[in-house]
Amino acid sequence: MKYFAILQHWGPFNVDCVMFVEVCPRPELGDNIKAEGLQRFYNPGEQLVLSCVLGYKPSYGLRYIVCMNTGIWSANRFRCEPVQCPHPDPPVNGQLHYEDTLYENTVNYTCNDGFNLVGARSASCLIDGRWSAEQPLCEPVSCDPAPIPKFGLIVYDKIIKRHQNIQFGTTGTYKCLPPFALFGKEKAECTASGQWTETPQCREVSCPPPENIEHGYMSISQKRDFDYTEMIKYGCDGDYVLDGPQDIVCEKTGEWSEKPSCKAPCSVEIRRGRIMYKENKIWIENFEPKQILHGEILSVYCLDEDKKCGYATPAQCDDGNLQLPTCFQEPNVLTYLVKSSLPSEIQQC
Repeated sequence: MKYFAILQHWGPFNVDCVMFVEVCPRPELGDNIKAEGLQRFYNPGEQLVLSCVLGYKPSYGLRYIVCMNTGIWSANRFRCEPVQCPHPDPPVNGQLHYEDTLYENTVNYTCNDGFNLVGARSASCLIDGRWSAEQPLCEPVSCDPAPIPKFGLIVYDKIIKRHQNIQFGTTGTYKCLPPFALFGKEKAECTASGQWTETPQCREVSCPPPENIEHGYMSISQKRDFDYTEMIKYGCDGDYVLDGPQDIVCEKTGEWSEKPSCKAPCSVEIRRGRIMYKENKIWIENFEPKQILHGEILSVYCLDEDKKCGYATPAQCDDGNLQLPTCFQEPNVLTYLVKSSLPSEIQQC
């Protein structure tokens, strides 16, 4: 503390008197506190008004201190807290990025793909605890109507009204008018850039006159070129069976889809025995016309010599070829006449 001499006139005879008083030095104010007009020394009874530095606000305590007769300042309980802005919310379909919400801190706004930011891209926390700008909006990106290829059209995945903006993410399916074929991607989409994906082309496609198949016939007889997606039918003669699709179509390559073929029936070359055909047991002499069609199955009976029982084994007709199981043995005339000992007639395994 410091002592200062003060000269005073005292008594009726104006006697000069020197008095010494204690003064207060410049105070230590603490963090984030300031005072205007700071001096080197203060006399007892003088007050010093306190305030907060920029970016802080009073939280509690008296806003002044007093220099006491002892040369010591009264207790300083004045405190300042940082100015803080309310925590911001991200915009719908957007995001925000910030480190803190204190004074002078900044928040940055962005929008998700397919949305445009409308408003300020950033805001700063002001001295009064408000953000410098309102929360922006994220509006969907829109596209003009999708481009239509010549001889084509597009079907949107939802109803689009006339003069209505087409929002990001909207899709559609391209189609071509017959006899034109689509070349390119069938699906279109309004992208985040506000542009549609690549537009396909519609090209005219035709196929040459189709050829007949062996042992078969076609549903047409005229020799002409056929347009894309046109179809013709095939059939087979007599007991031949169609193997493959009945219809073929003119494809976008200008070629026909894969043709079927006609498969031959199989002769059943068994003279003696009993067979199973279409879930019926039939003696071979009663089986007419001694053939089965391609793909059909008949079963012959074999003997399990160890167990002394019979069992049915299937054989399938494959384009005129009927491969009988190796276990099958055609009985001799005498055994066949008796019949009771045949594998088809004894106890089944």
